[in-house]
Amino acid sequence: MNITPQKLEGAFIIEPQVHRDSRGFFMESYNERKLRELGIQHNFVQDNHSLSVDPGVIRGLHYQLNPKAQTKLVRVTAGAVYDVVVDIRRGSPTFGQWIGVILSAHNHRQLLVPKGFAHGFCTLVPNTEVQYKVDEYYCPECDRGILWNDPELAIDWPVTNPVLSEKDRGHPILKDADINF
Repeated sequence: MNITPQKLEGAFIIEPQVHRDSRGFFMESYNERKLRELGIQHNFVQDNHSLSVDPGVIRGLHYQLNPKAQTKLVRVTAGAVYDVVVDIRRGSPTFGQWIGVILSAHNHRQLLVPKGFAHGFCTLVPNTEVQYKVDEYYCPECDRGILWNDPELAIDWPVTNPVLSEKDRGHPILKDADINF
């Protein structure tokens, strides 16, 4: 596994070793021991799986408040996304900064999103499936979000007129968001 730290402390791109041959490929998408050896130690308790039928679907920017904040290990098993992580830790030198990476079924990259970060993605092709592990169970009372097109964040999304849920349309901008990190 290759681990690449990102400019936002605690965020990593993880590239598993992919064994390819004429039949296709095999890879270990998750190996707790290998990740622990590399200093990534999380006790994942729940797996989530989403399908977005259309390109241009944005899901996010989501997070959970403490004490139910979640670390996520995100990967794409069909299709491709532009995946975004925003630092929402008040007092952090990178507060309000974001990174965007392409995750796809082809490149097999995974993104580790630590607690204290909002996460979202935009589908780039039809029928995209995203799977991710979390280290805390879903908590409706702690579920929060930030508006995808907050002008202060100025995220460079690959769409201008995305497909959004009602919930994601109604999130506040970062300066008005409920944050306890």
